[in-house]
Amino acid sequence: MKQLLAFLSLIVTLALTWALDTKLGDVPPLGKLLSPFTGFWRNAETGELAPVSVPVAGLKGKVTVHFDEHRIPHVFADHNADLYFAQGYLTARDRLWQMEFQTHAAAGRLCEIVGEKALPLDRYQRRMGTVYGAENSLKGIMADPLARQVVEAYTAGINAYLAQLAPRDYPLEYKLLDYAPEPWTPLKVALLSKQMTHTLAGDSDDRFMTNVLNQYGPQVVKDLFPDYPFRESPVVPSGTALDFTPVPVPPPPADFVARMSDRRPEKEQAEGIGSNNWAVGAAKSATGYPILSNDPHLNLTLPSIWYQIQLVSPDMNVYGASLPGAPGVIIGFNRDVAWGVTNVAADVMDWYEIKFRDAGRDEYWHDGKWKPVTKRIEAIKFRGGTGVVDTVRYTHHGPVVYERGEKSYDAQVPIGHAMRWIAFEQSNDVVAFYDLNRARNYDDYVKALSLYSAPAQNFIFADNKKDIAIWPNGKYPLKWKDQGKFVLDGSNPAHDWQGWIPHAHNPHVRNPERGFVSSANQSSTDTLYPYYLNWKFAPPERALRINERLAAMTRATPDSLRALQNDNFSLNAQVILPALLPLVQTNQLTADQRAAWQALAGWRYVNGADQIGPTLFELWRSNLNQAIWQDEFGSNRRAPMPYPTRDRTVQMILHEPDARWFDNVTTAGQRESLADLVNQTFRATADTLREQHGPLGPAWQWGRARGTDIMHLARIPALSRMGLVTGGGGSIVNATTKGNGPSWRMVVALGPNVKAFGVYPGGQSGNPGSPYYDNLVETWRKGELNELLYLRSKEEKSSRIVATWSLGK
Repeated sequence: MKQLLAFLSLIVTLALTWALDTKLGDVPPLGKLLSPFTGFWRNAETGELAPVSVPVAGLKGKVTVHFDEHRIPHVFADHNADLYFAQGYLTARDRLWQMEFQTHAAAGRLCEIVGEKALPLDRYQRRMGTVYGAENSLKGIMADPLARQVVEAYTAGINAYLAQLAPRDYPLEYKLLDYAPEPWTPLKVALLSKQMTHTLAGDSDDRFMTNVLNQYGPQVVKDLFPDYPFRESPVVPSGTALDFTPVPVPPPPADFVARMSDRRPEKEQAEGIGSNNWAVGAAKSATGYPILSNDPHLNLTLPSIWYQIQLVSPDMNVYGASLPGAPGVIIGFNRDVAWGVTNVAADVMDWYEIKFRDAGRDEYWHDGKWKPVTKRIEAIKFRGGTGVVDTVRYTHHGPVVYERGEKSYDAQVPIGHAMRWIAFEQSNDVVAFYDLNRARNYDDYVKALSLYSAPAQNFIFADNKKDIAIWPNGKYPLKWKDQGKFVLDGSNPAHDWQGWIPHAHNPHVRNPERGFVSSANQSSTDTLYPYYLNWKFAPPERALRINERLAAMTRATPDSLRALQNDNFSLNAQVILPALLPLVQTNQLTADQRAAWQALAGWRYVNGADQIGPTLFELWRSNLNQAIWQDEFGSNRRAPMPYPTRDRTVQMILHEPDARWFDNVTTAGQRESLADLVNQTFRATADTLREQHGPLGPAWQWGRARGTDIMHLARIPALSRMGLVTGGGGSIVNATTKGNGPSWRMVVALGPNVKAFGVYPGGQSGNPGSPYYDNLVETWRKGELNELLYLRSKEEKSSRIVATWSLGK
């Protein structure tokens, strides 16, 4: 019996040892994870930083790093190479897993971490040409001596940190996912740029709009999808004179003209939220100098998208938000200038229908001849050593992302079509930001912008010489009007991109008479601009509200601009609610529905977190939009189509009450009116909220009913901040939604002693065990800003410096 017990004890011990040392499904080896010496306990931090001298090989001299109370590094170096080396080292120390996970995702390498389950996403990334585009960009970087020096120094700094990192000190996510970091490479810097291009310039309605054209004909397209909104306040103010002579624009080919002249008979996409920036001139500022504001809106994540840093060398002293994995500062300021960005939404991704010669798909028809494809072999490795090999065929346009008979990962991607995309162009944005970080005046700013390629951004600017300006800037293809609004003919060379708009001809304005510049992703120009950038931009409400508020300001301060960043007024509600509410037949409402109507009637159009009105309005507006367009444009049709824009829908509600589109074509024998849809959807809205939140009361408040989530990059709830009570909305200046919002808020007051304020929803550290992981979230949620510590020299004393490090041999 004793021998049997001993044997069973041995078996149990061996089984337990095996289990604790083996990855089971998605569960990491528990022995390593729970070990007090190598597991997650090692990732706990006290929050204290001690003054230390850190030996780091690879530096030319000593680098001094002051850390402030938020653990933001202020880096001082005598050589630029050392400065970027130190930036790479410090960023990796705080954000290593984030940097590597994002570049693995961009490169289509998630299967190496999580196994075959990520194959559809990895295949999509490879087929979209993300790595191909990054390789092209890397060629441009490595061919430029300055860019190469910067990227190689930054890469060396990251790898110097990796060389000091023992497995027991790996970031928590490596332990949870049970894998190890790999060396950083310059290609990963380029991959981050392409991933951002995919995020901000990777949308295309070509397929959907072609379906609309085929279903309803050109007249409906022109009516419901106009090339310019009914209400607009463009980035470059209307009537701004051109300071250039336009180059000839290629005419639309005859086949396109014929298609758009044909008089044939006649899924709502989620509304993107948007970024804001503005700069008020000295005459409108209480300080006598310009004040600049920027809040780029993106998916909210932990760790934060951005990493704050100050970089100081003999020729530069810049502070701002950097992108972990890329050198320099993307949004920020120095002693002389400040700048910020919002997305332009230029049409720089087009789809071409391809005619292959035969089933082998080795040749395609273009310009009257058969041309060979180029085959790119993509080897996708799985965790554990297996994998698949994928072959992607490239035409001169670009890759055929999905071929006939395959299923597309993204509904926007048409099957059997080739893609032309700005991300495939060789670029050198590294030097653009290198120069921008060192800019002293407007001319320096314009020179830096001339080097920038993609994604196109509204670069706003202000300086101590009291200049303000904005350039919707990037590398724009020279197109005929509406080229790329629909799928193009890949065999007709007239449908190819015909060159580039000269940089000096990009839209821009400097020191306009109105005393401010601004952007909110709206149309870049009025209709007099001679080139085609796109037909669809963000809805106009945010821009109209911002410009209305700025026009009324006479003594702007940093705090008044902070308040504007947090403006919750719904211009959309102000415009359409007075037309909708009277149509509701209140005598036919239940008691609960009537209470909801009264709450909405008493609302003053402010999407405050404690308000019930926005909860009702936003759901009602969405339901009404569905009721108007679902029957003609909804997902029940085999060919997906976009809904007409909100601007067009509002125009129809206010001025076309008898429009045919209000009728539900699926209900035989009756014709619905706008009033019918208004009543149906209002009752449904009130009933839905009653079912979800109980009787009208505090649970209906906007901040509670909607909530805002800041999700961990790996979608781990325990490492996320969920259910934050916030105001705002997608069509509001404070464009905060369930999972999107201001990823960085910044206000900079120029002057002899620049003063700046900022915050992002997270913290400097990417370690969930650190008090600096999410310590800024509450400040961000309340709409407050922290004063940013801008040191003039490494000798400057400040009570906010909590520790100083010396990096070097």
